[in-house]
Parts: sequence; C-alpha cells; structure tokens
Amino acid sequence: MRIGILTISDLGAQGRRADTSGDAIVTWSTANSYEIVVRSTVPDEAGQVAGKLARWADSGQVDVILTTGGTGLSPRDITPEATTTVLERAAPGIAEALRARSAPKFPRAWLSRGVAGTRGKTLIVNLPGSQSGVKDALAVLDDLIVHAVALARGDPTDHS
Repeated sequence: MRIGILTISDLGAQGRRADTSGDAIVTWSTANSYEIVVRSTVPDEAGQVAGKLARWADSGQVDVILTTGGTGLSPRDITPEATTTVLERAAPGIAEALRARSAPKFPRAWLSRGVAGTRGKTLIVNLPGSQSGVKDALAVLDDLIVHAVALARGDPTDHS
C-alpha cells in the first residue's frame, strides 16, 4: 500500500515544531510494510491543504493520504473543510470510528472534526495532530484500511 502523509501545522511549516505525529505515521507504515510515497508539511491554509490532497490523489501514485493536524475547534483548524472540498465520496463511518475508539480513554477525542472519504481511488483520512491521537487512530485503521483501499480501488473483496 502506498501512503502519503500530509501534516497541517503553521509552526511545523515554519520549521519551528517537530512533526512527531507524522513520524508516528511513518513508524506505523513501516511496521505494516506500507510504502511512504510522499510526505509534506503545510500551514493551516485551506488552499494549500486542498491543493496538495487533490494533486496527490489525482496522481494515481498514492492509495491512502493520512493527514495529521488541524482537526480541532480553533479558528486556524481548517483541515476538515479543506478535505471536504476535494472528496468525491464521504466515508463518515471511518471518522466516527476514530473518535469512538479514542473517546473512552480520552473524552476530548469527541472534539475532533476530522473527516474521511475518497477522491478517485485514493482514501483520504484526517487524523488528530497529537502523537497519541494519531497512534489511537492508526490502531482503528489497522482493522479497516486494507479492505477500505481494496473497495476504493474496485478490487475484489470477500465482504466478510
């Protein structure tokens, strides 16, 4: 599986904050033998986020784009809105599962506004910006991602 990692962070884009949440995605991808095809950090600017998501998805070189950051309630958190502009088909159950699995041990997970869906044959999923939130979300994706990508690609599945 080919993975793209897009970190949305004003400070990260300025080189003033380490991308620990993106690093957590790299570690998870490596452990699952997934290939990191592209990785980038952009500021919390809707046009830059949407542009990068669309280019990567439309390139046909990425099966999954995982974003991290910009999913909260602060005025600069625009990732869900930017993502929604490029999605062709929403997959709300994925975002709901990420919140539902994390909330029992971290109730503030309910404040995340992340979305998920597809553009073409690429699955796009918004993850939280914290390293621990990303790890919790990736544990949920372990159960879903292979089947979700097969469905998005139109590959045969067992539907079990």
